[in-house]
Amino acid sequence: MLRSKIITAVGTLACAVGIGFVMQSSETARVHYGDKSDRIPAAEAPVLEGAGAKNAMLDVQEITLTSAEYEAGIALPATDAEVTTVATPPSELSEPEIPDGVVIPACDIVAQALPVAAAMVNLTLDAPCMPNERVTVHHNGMIFTETTTSDGALNLRIPALSRQAVFILAFANGDGAVAQTIVEELENFDRAVLQWKGNTGFQIHAREFGADYGSEGHIWEGAPGSVADAITGTHGMITRHGDTNAAEPLLAEVYSFPKGQNSRQGSISLSVETEVTAANCGLEVEAQSLEIRPGGQVRTQNLTLAVPDCEATGSFLVLNNLLQDLKLAGM
Repeated sequence: MLRSKIITAVGTLACAVGIGFVMQSSETARVHYGDKSDRIPAAEAPVLEGAGAKNAMLDVQEITLTSAEYEAGIALPATDAEVTTVATPPSELSEPEIPDGVVIPACDIVAQALPVAAAMVNLTLDAPCMPNERVTVHHNGMIFTETTTSDGALNLRIPALSRQAVFILAFANGDGAVAQTIVEELENFDRAVLQWKGNTGFQIHAREFGADYGSEGHIWEGAPGSVADAITGTHGMITRHGDTNAAEPLLAEVYSFPKGQNSRQGSISLSVETEVTAANCGLEVEAQSLEIRPGGQVRTQNLTLAVPDCEATGSFLVLNNLLQDLKLAGM
């Protein structure tokens, strides 16, 4: 028999407000996300009474948000001004002698940005003296970390968030490069960004024009859509950015909808969701949303969330009002 339970947990959303979690059964969660009941083992600790079944859905309502800067959690990289600063060695240190026959390669760092289909930008980096190095990418408020190849290169495809798109690539030692381009096609797209630090399990879920979870038109990491869909106006698409294998990575996820190619009327429901896992249970996690508004302005909101204890591992938190739904009038 399908049963549901309601419990109350203590959560922190921005300014330490209490939130209620509506928990649905594991069968409902399978409808939403597919059968993943064995993906993450449950904690061996006793199950909290009333915590509900594994793979439950937690529905979080009445979120209070703030635009205050992060005080903890995500440690944002240096400002743009600091990115270009290179430390100068003390004057009393002499230059090391280079043995005969040893050639020191030039370490020019070059970045290039080119607009491509679906208001995306192909961003490349050539830094031959920076192999396998962590590099932070900045673009109009979006921040994520990548790792260069063994040749010191990067080749990324990034959704543009501004018509005059500027990208800053910064290494930990202060070296870096800047690339810019014009993305004329951006006016034909609506975009929403979610970014966070670490593997916290955050996801954007877009349900287009009344689509149910798991059906066509439910766009998320498990069904991200494609550039072809975005070009033709069939569906939106999800892209994820950042190296998840790096230490404490900065990650970002972007939902793009081709409003310029859309002929349908209606709305797109946007939610932020995260699974309670062994990696995040009992922790306080932070995220930030960015939404492009008419006129190119970016709307920013910060989120601080206390994840339930590990007894709730396998459940999902659904945050329904961190991102605004998209209203489309058609063509």
